[in-house]
Amino acid sequence: MHIQTKSIEFKADSLTEQGTFSGYGSVFGNVDSWDDIVAPGAFTKSLQNLASKGRAVPILWQHDTENPIGVWSGLKEDSVGLFGDGALWLDDTPTAKLAYKGMSSRAITGLSIGYIARSADYDQKTGIRTLKELDLLEISVVTNPANDEARITNFKSCIAEGSLTERDFENILRDAGFSRSDAVAITNHGFKSLLQRDAGVRSDEIKAVFDAFSIAKI
Repeated sequence: MHIQTKSIEFKADSLTEQGTFSGYGSVFGNVDSWDDIVAPGAFTKSLQNLASKGRAVPILWQHDTENPIGVWSGLKEDSVGLFGDGALWLDDTPTAKLAYKGMSSRAITGLSIGYIARSADYDQKTGIRTLKELDLLEISVVTNPANDEARITNFKSCIAEGSLTERDFENILRDAGFSRSDAVAITNHGFKSLLQRDAGVRSDEIKAVFDAFSIAKI
């Protein structure tokens, strides 16, 4: 299974001079730009497992696992979503200071979870996926709620692992500007044909298509 990300807008009202803040890393019930819904209770098992192991959830900078900038505490689910208290390591890493500067000035406006989906339902009629159980790995401070760079990293890792799905490919097309109906049509006729070919050729050709879309968006 590959790591996925999901971002929401962060309200910096609680940010203090010491670098502490509170916020939602995820909200329940709303359909996001990926046509996903996070269901209430999706983090229950993960939070229990983290507590049993005495592990804290790190604050990362832009989902960079080599760049932790703080730690989360008091993470819990409420009627709105996944809520917690963050503390930036202002005295220990320059990137934490950069994050604080951006958050306090409203130039950086996103929080984003890194997770692995363990259980989900997919509605074939609406195209909406309901995420029912997630393993929470980290919550990042991201430049904006629609963290395209995190999506690009995720797709590239899927390609490298050979785990790119039809839904992933459809989302690439949607991000590139295609309508849902066009993306579905292209996926059904193009992606499925690639799946019937040699794995090495498939990976290279999918990557070439993805890189072309990435260049077109810059």
